[in-house]
Amino acid sequence: MDILYGRNPIRESLRAGRRVPRRLVLAEGVQDGSVAEILRLARSAGIDLRRVLKQEIGRLVGHGHHQGVALETSAYPYAEPSAMLEAAAKAGAPPFLLVLDLLQDPQNVGALLRTAEAVGVHGVILQKRRAVGITPAVVNASSGAVEHLLVAQETNLTRALQALKEAGTWIYGLEGEPGLVPYYQARLDGPIALVVGGEGTGLRRLVRDTCDVLIRLPMRGRVESLNAAVAGSVALYAIARERGL
Repeated sequence: MDILYGRNPIRESLRAGRRVPRRLVLAEGVQDGSVAEILRLARSAGIDLRRVLKQEIGRLVGHGHHQGVALETSAYPYAEPSAMLEAAAKAGAPPFLLVLDLLQDPQNVGALLRTAEAVGVHGVILQKRRAVGITPAVVNASSGAVEHLLVAQETNLTRALQALKEAGTWIYGLEGEPGLVPYYQARLDGPIALVVGGEGTGLRRLVRDTCDVLIRLPMRGRVESLNAAVAGSVALYAIARERGL
């Protein structure tokens, strides 16, 4: 079971309807008007409502950043990469995927997932071991956007990328090294899986070697690199632009 918190994440989870919600918990003093849509969605789903002291919600979620609302619900429903390719085919579009290689910061992952949903990716693939999954913190950082996404967890990311290549998808790795292809010189309008590496480490060697193309974001300033979420978001929008966003 997961305990989601925050008004936007809970609203989007209920809107998406992909989990099985069990109970909505509101802090005493929260005005119904401020959570009107959440209450409407909860009633439509037949969810029990419980009002408690604000401190009890803090104990439930483990911190005080909950906006006076929590949702007890089933675990995140992971998908298979094949479902993402099927979604692209159903939409009549070349596949557009995001792959995260060992990202461990929930804020970075959540921010990337929020951008991914905004630009219309068909799915996201995460490394299963030693990386963050779709936790309540990630759901919150994505402002609930991940509730509308197809997300897979793969134990062997290199093998998953090879399968995508065999299905006709080009693998683009995002790196910061000088000498790589600037993103604006790469062809970004076909079937693409964009791979973003971990914070501070970049792409692992086998993942990097599996990529068809390595692209970079040119930089003129004095800092050496961008935050993983920022760099990945810029690249996602560049691809979406070439696809007609």
